[in-house]
Amino acid sequence: MSSIVFNRRWLLSLLFGCALLPSAVALGQEKEKGIGDFPKLSAENDWPWWRGPSRNGIASETPAPTQFSETENVVWKTQVPGRGHSSPTVVGDRVYLATADEKTQIHSVLAFDRKTGQQLWKKDVSTGGFPAKNHPKNTEATSTVASDGERLFASFYNHDSLQATTLDFEGNILWQKNVGPFHPKMYEYGYAPSPLIYRGTVIYAAEYDGDSFITALDRKTGDQKWKTSRAKNITFSSPVVTHIGGKDQMLISGANQVASYNPNTGKLLWSTPGTTAATCGTMVWDANIVFASGGYPKAETLAVTADGSKVLWKNDQKCYEQSLLAWKGHVYALTDNGIMICWRGIDGKEMWKQRLAGPVSASPVLAGGHIYWANEMGTLYVFKPTPEKFDLVATNQIGNDSFPSPAICGGQIFLRVANRDGGKRQEMLYCFGK
Repeated sequence: MSSIVFNRRWLLSLLFGCALLPSAVALGQEKEKGIGDFPKLSAENDWPWWRGPSRNGIASETPAPTQFSETENVVWKTQVPGRGHSSPTVVGDRVYLATADEKTQIHSVLAFDRKTGQQLWKKDVSTGGFPAKNHPKNTEATSTVASDGERLFASFYNHDSLQATTLDFEGNILWQKNVGPFHPKMYEYGYAPSPLIYRGTVIYAAEYDGDSFITALDRKTGDQKWKTSRAKNITFSSPVVTHIGGKDQMLISGANQVASYNPNTGKLLWSTPGTTAATCGTMVWDANIVFASGGYPKAETLAVTADGSKVLWKNDQKCYEQSLLAWKGHVYALTDNGIMICWRGIDGKEMWKQRLAGPVSASPVLAGGHIYWANEMGTLYVFKPTPEKFDLVATNQIGNDSFPSPAICGGQIFLRVANRDGGKRQEMLYCFGK
């Protein structure tokens, strides 16, 4: 049962606000050409960073296939060298991934031809210095590559530090920086946050039981623009920026807080107790409400007003590794143990609940009127975002080891999965379309 923490005045003001405010689409609001500050990117045809153009898993309305398999609606499929949970990044005529060879301890960025799936280049960006331990569900290449339409930004954990690497589209390194120390000792579970592009900067988070921080570097030079200290607490969530509550806000959960920062300066705007010590999912929003979920050691999902002044509701459900999806006044969750739930965003009322199958690590994408959501076993559910009932459209099976989230753009689905057969494991990159 949801724990409701709101009063009638707040309910009326929020309902009024929701009626007036358009859905915030991160810096994300589409212009006639390009995405926000990035004219060389297309909100329709590109998937330039973690969680897509709108930064919240919401793609365009262009239909994509709802039924697909290893043989059905396959445009192409190709082998991926190494191992990683980096989700596909799609820009122009290419698809990019981060990967790692754990035996030789090499971090790399890969480029594939979008039309054929042919691997175009592989750039090794660091050698050695891999951590002695990592969580079995994590990899040495979990962060998703980001692109501003001119460059590629990748982040890797090696040599007890966070390394930022920027490349051009031909795989040439433009600049490379040691962003800061990163050496977890209490929980040696690796690294996961993805680079966040905001205006002229790229933002990196490094949160562990040491000198945790979030920092912004100049996209062209790598020079530091600002650096903000965070709590000494291991957590894995990627920060995200959206325009909400009348301003640009950088949102992040973890360390038992839900917090908002000014992405221009790194200064704290507000914070409120919420979620848990460790979170992995990226925060989402709808109108003037933000949502977060975690994690470890307890479970909590909550909704907070966009100025941080009120916790509207919270419950004891969790999406630990995966993110939520918020759409038209409702929040959709596929919990760790495979329970699909729809809550009303304003007060947390449970609209419906459906048992599927877990565990779950991938985050959802809403595209063409359907939500796409996979579990770790390679089962990808497609359903409609309807608050009245769970409306399943298709159940697809792709591989049997599935952690990365799909990228959906231009009517195509790009999906990184792996096939395990005994002691052998091979990663694949699929392009599905009609």
